[in-house]
Amino acid sequence: MTTARTTVFRHAEAVGQVRFAVTGRDGGVSRPPYDRLNLGGHVGDDREAVDENWRRVAAAAGQPPDRVLFMNQDHGADVAVVTGPWTSAPPPADAMVTGTPGLVLAVLVADCVPVVLADPAARLVAVAHAGRQGLVAGVVPAVLAAMEKLGARRIIARIGPSICGGCYEVPADMRDDVAEVVPAARSVTRRATPAVDVAAGVVTQLRARGVDPVLLPGCTVEDPALFSYRRDRTTGRFAALAWLESS
Repeated sequence: MTTARTTVFRHAEAVGQVRFAVTGRDGGVSRPPYDRLNLGGHVGDDREAVDENWRRVAAAAGQPPDRVLFMNQDHGADVAVVTGPWTSAPPPADAMVTGTPGLVLAVLVADCVPVVLADPAARLVAVAHAGRQGLVAGVVPAVLAAMEKLGARRIIARIGPSICGGCYEVPADMRDDVAEVVPAARSVTRRATPAVDVAAGVVTQLRARGVDPVLLPGCTVEDPALFSYRRDRTTGRFAALAWLESS
């Protein structure tokens, strides 16, 4: 791992030619309340600062900035199959899949569950944005189906930091609605109030399709080194990334 990757990436991992990474707040130029490595261009931060932060992430991944792709996330289950850099605005989607080396797929979060996936043998990588609504909509099964359609057979997955079930308090009827679709997401806070554990729901959906994920540590609300909308309201976004190194 290079110094640049150590500075920008909170987590970095190689599995064959597959690369997974997760950013945090360190390594960027944004000023408070977006300090420091804010990657969200829609949250009120200075545009030049966000662009510089993306340049640093691209450099850490060893790719030009236009090879780092993100989505217009809308809490649904649409999956974009990507073969090259965007030629216009990013599409509405909450998951992306590619088999093209050198394309860095990024999912942006500040409490939702970021999921990165790959089949190293099939040379496929994917990312998914699984918030409460996306969990219920089935974005995780959708991205797995898209990968399998492209030839994936042995998928590995990493679940990045997100708000934990002990912190994600919701009204009781909202928890019940989520749990009706994904029972494993039913939770309670540390004060014994109703809560949703989105990550637990994602784990269940992955395991139901034969994928045993690795959970990366960190609750966004509890860890000040991560952005959290629930904790701070006005804040930045961090990213989970997946890409294939060129042969």
